[in-house]
Amino acid sequence: MTLHVFDDLEQGSDEWLDARRGIVTASVVGQLITPGTIKAASNDKTRALHAQLAAERITGQSDHVFVNDDMMRGNLHEPIARDRYAEVHGVTVQQVGFMLLDGFGFRLGASPDGLVGTDGGVEIKCPRAKTHVQTILTDQVPAYNMAQVQATLVVTGRDWWDFVSFHAGLPLYTKRVLPDPKWRDSIITAATNAEHAIRSMVATFERIAADLPQTELVPDFEEITF
Repeated sequence: MTLHVFDDLEQGSDEWLDARRGIVTASVVGQLITPGTIKAASNDKTRALHAQLAAERITGQSDHVFVNDDMMRGNLHEPIARDRYAEVHGVTVQQVGFMLLDGFGFRLGASPDGLVGTDGGVEIKCPRAKTHVQTILTDQVPAYNMAQVQATLVVTGRDWWDFVSFHAGLPLYTKRVLPDPKWRDSIITAATNAEHAIRSMVATFERIAADLPQTELVPDFEEITF
């Protein structure tokens, strides 16, 4: 196994998008797994992700992501949450742009919100008040976040990962997550299935497209000036 660490990549930058283009990452691996059974899924959602990653490999481009209010709040509040987590737990949080594990026959990536010491890390979510309160009430990592945390543990090889939920004005919530062999096996199976599907799509596209007339690339709408 080879772990590539990109310390200087700014998350969201063009260079960051280049590094993760066309591969399964921790942020999307949940679309490939059924959380209730912790088994690799095969449904419309998984097939859509396969097609998206295949298109990224074919075009060498990533679709622009619309930044909604929830994403904007997360971007603004994450540094505050990181500092508060470090203060509460008496640790130093090291930021890193992207980490890429190569060696399973596919590449698996993760963009950690922070590394803690040599053994751990942190995943920060800044949800709406309702979701934050529900997380505290259940005292569990939400099912839709667990796949990302476990996949990050697979990529980094670390011993633990702290899930942090932050909503300004409410208590900070932290839950330590340890590697789960069942999740690890499911993630590896799902990512393997994805790699096979993506390669098949790319090969089929190249075969069929070879006989089709090429079109000229035009700028995205937001880049067109009138």
